[in-house]
Amino acid sequence: FLIGGLNGFGVTAGAHRLWTHRSYKAKFPLRIILMLCYSSAAQNSIYDWVRDHRVHHRYSETDADPHNAKRGFFFAHVGWLMMKKHPEVIRRGNEVDMSDVMADPVVQFHQKHFTLLKLLFGFVIPVIIPPFAWGQDWYWSILVMCFGRYPVSLNMPWLVNSAAHLWGTRPYNKNINPSENLAVSIIAMGEGWHNYHHMFPWDYKAAELGKYSVNLTTFWIDVFAKIGWAYDLKQPSKQLVKRIVEKFGDGSHAVWGHVEIPESAELELLSSDKKDEFIKNR
Repeated sequence: FLIGGLNGFGVTAGAHRLWTHRSYKAKFPLRIILMLCYSSAAQNSIYDWVRDHRVHHRYSETDADPHNAKRGFFFAHVGWLMMKKHPEVIRRGNEVDMSDVMADPVVQFHQKHFTLLKLLFGFVIPVIIPPFAWGQDWYWSILVMCFGRYPVSLNMPWLVNSAAHLWGTRPYNKNINPSENLAVSIIAMGEGWHNYHHMFPWDYKAAELGKYSVNLTTFWIDVFAKIGWAYDLKQPSKQLVKRIVEKFGDGSHAVWGHVEIPESAELELLSSDKKDEFIKNR
C-alpha cells in the first residue's frame, strides 16, 4: 500500500498535474520527490507520458488520441500500449511543445537516467527493503512487489483512460466522453472526476466537489503548499464553473444541475388522486 501510494502520487501529482498541465508550481525538493515517486511507478519516461497526455487532451476521442475510448474499453485501458501508434498520434505528438518540460533539470535527469531509475526505484529497492528491514522471505518480496503491486499500480491509473471515459455522469459537458466516476476517483487518488478535468485541466485539484477521501492527490499537494513547496495553485472561478454547468452539463451537478422529467414520467410519480389535478393545472 505504501509503495502503491508513492507510485500514484508520482503519476497524479507529478507527471499529470504538474508537468503536463502546469496546474501548480513545485520547488526543487518537491520536484525531486515527485520524480522519484514517478520512477517507482515504472511507467514510460516523464517526457513520453506528458507528450501523450497533452495530445490526448487536445484530440480526445479522435484518431490522434493515443488511447481513444471510441475504440473500446480494452484499447483505451491497455491495448494502445500493445500495438503501434496510429499515424495521427505520431504526427500530432511531434507537434506538441515540450520545451517547458525539458527545461526542468529534474526531468532532464530523469530522461538521462530513465532505465536505471525505473529499475532501481520500481523494482530493486521495493524488493530488497522487506528482507533486510524485517526479514521477509525473498520469494514473497519478489512475488508481491514485482507480480502483485506492479500490475495493480499500472491498472489503477489506466482506468482513468478507459472506465472514466465510458461510464459516469457528465455534469460539466454532456457532449464529451470523459465522465465523473466515483469508483475510479477512489482507486486513482482523485483522478476520476474526469468530466470536470477535461473542461478545466488547469485546476490543480482535477475536481470541483468531493472530499479528500476521494482526492488524496489534492490533499498531499495542499500539505506541500502549507510548507511552501507547492505554490501558485490554479483554480477556475465558481462563476465560470457555474456558467459551464448551466450551458453544457447533463443536469447531474449537485448544486447547479437540473433534470428535466418528461410529463409521462411525472404522472407515474404522482399518486392517482393527484393525477387529475396535475393534468388540470397543465
